[in-house]
Amino acid sequence: MALTSDNEEEYYSSPEEAEEAGDDDDRMSFRTASNESDNDAGAGDDADDDCLYGDSDGDGDDGMYDEYEGDEEEGLEEVDEEGGVLDEMRFTATQYAVLTMDEVRARQEEHTARVADLIALPPALAAAVLRHFKWSAQGVWERWFSDEHKVRDAVGLPADGDAVSVAVNDAPLTCYICFDAHGPGEMRSAGCAHFYCRGCWSGYVRAAVGDGARCLSIRCPDMGCSAAVVRDLVDDVADADDAKRYGEFLVRSYVEESKRLRWCPAPGCDRAVEFDGEKCTVQLDAWCACGHGFCLVCGEEAHRPVACDTVRGWLDKNRSDSETAQWVLANTKHCPECRRPIEKNQGCMHMTCSPPCKHQFCWLCLGPWGKHDGGNYNCNTYNAARAEGKYTEEELRRAQAKASVDRYLHYYERWGAHERSRQKALEDTAALGKDGAQREAVAAAFGVVETELDFLEEAYRQVAECRRMLRWTYAFGYYLDDPAKRDLFEDLQSQADKSLERLHECAEKDRTSLVAEAAGEHGAVADKYLEFRPRLSSLTAVARNHFENMARAFRDGLAEVEVDPAVAARRAAATPPPPPLDDDDDEDFFEELRM
Repeated sequence: MALTSDNEEEYYSSPEEAEEAGDDDDRMSFRTASNESDNDAGAGDDADDDCLYGDSDGDGDDGMYDEYEGDEEEGLEEVDEEGGVLDEMRFTATQYAVLTMDEVRARQEEHTARVADLIALPPALAAAVLRHFKWSAQGVWERWFSDEHKVRDAVGLPADGDAVSVAVNDAPLTCYICFDAHGPGEMRSAGCAHFYCRGCWSGYVRAAVGDGARCLSIRCPDMGCSAAVVRDLVDDVADADDAKRYGEFLVRSYVEESKRLRWCPAPGCDRAVEFDGEKCTVQLDAWCACGHGFCLVCGEEAHRPVACDTVRGWLDKNRSDSETAQWVLANTKHCPECRRPIEKNQGCMHMTCSPPCKHQFCWLCLGPWGKHDGGNYNCNTYNAARAEGKYTEEELRRAQAKASVDRYLHYYERWGAHERSRQKALEDTAALGKDGAQREAVAAAFGVVETELDFLEEAYRQVAECRRMLRWTYAFGYYLDDPAKRDLFEDLQSQADKSLERLHECAEKDRTSLVAEAAGEHGAVADKYLEFRPRLSSLTAVARNHFENMARAFRDGLAEVEVDPAVAARRAAATPPPPPLDDDDDEDFFEELRM
């Protein structure tokens, strides 16, 4: 972001615009919260006003080196596209960097070199100090100069004097592991007085690397010595494979222990995202170069505008078998004798429990089947007590279970349907993208150059983003208990859904119809195209605004959205379903199954 002569904020929508305006080329690549990114995907959170981040040095630590504050340097441009589209994704811009493994390694080395200069240690030992403070240069700054002796002792450095990462013997010595004699220069130590031969060091490192990431914390083999074994010594004594694995553990430690780095969770992706972990304590969606969107706070897939706790609860519920238990409760009856759940799989009402119980009873009234012999069958008799609402405990329990299943399936079905539609929209986006298989054919059908189809690609990107957002609102709705907020939520959700369906239908069906009419009717199609383009662009902007309003309302806790009084009255008059079963009931039920 820059300031104009009128003191108005001027926003940049891409790294290229920022560079042309004279911004620092070394800053992290600009990534907005819109859908437009290197991979036709992008996300962010309008609640993340404090999550703006920039680092001119790339070291990644507040207060240590020269940084700029995002409040006056970053933002999002208001775009005036052809077709009258204004207001490009109005929620707060978020800046983060997507790094390859090599870039992560370069960041780590640069970060380590700066700290090494600061505390006057070799880079390998500085890396050990940094790792002790979870790669926070600010932590090193505060603790090293306040109590250097304590830090040295904790890391495994000599208490005083110059610390070295590798020491070489200058006289013949005996290795106290293999007890072989070795000449000068043939043995190594971790900067301490305990020298061992290369062969023994190599075996020691191999065993440590085989133990996983704990190899980064190994010390001198001597039981009474705490000298740290660092990268320089490992590279000197270990074979190539072990040294490489140690280096990979070290790089992964830089990401996994840092507060401002997170691996992309997509299968097979080895990229990382760098952001301001100190400031971003609320939901922040990021989009990796592989196309996967995820939340930097909880690591789950991108779920704006729904909070992380809701997403965790919903996914845990989908993964659990609690709904299986609810189905059993709703569709089975307990044997009156042994209480085992039984599902009716044949037509007659004469039920026989499985061995060893073998109790025979009537499916309708649960009475002993023996009482139904000889014309005593009275299950068809009207039960006045039941008509007055005097249900048995088991009947009430079953009714509640069925209502709970129906409610869950209502939200789950829509949650899944929007994800399937989103995947189709992503496929269409790829097909109509710059390298897409359909782009040339569609351009030829419309009689335009391919570059004029960006509006169509943008519409599909907007559809995919809106499908994702709307999908997660159903998880939110499942856990929403406040009746007043439910009215607000459902009204806002309905408005967003309607605008999305209009957009998707226009982009999908209207486009397909125009392309189908293209053969031999170029003039007529050209006229229809001139109507189609502004209409689709307008619907894209409308859908974007509706979903941004919805996201803003979620951020504000659904406190300031007005609902049509008629809608609120209609919903208030509706009879609420029976409450769902408690978790304790599920546990009791599973206990019965185990018995």
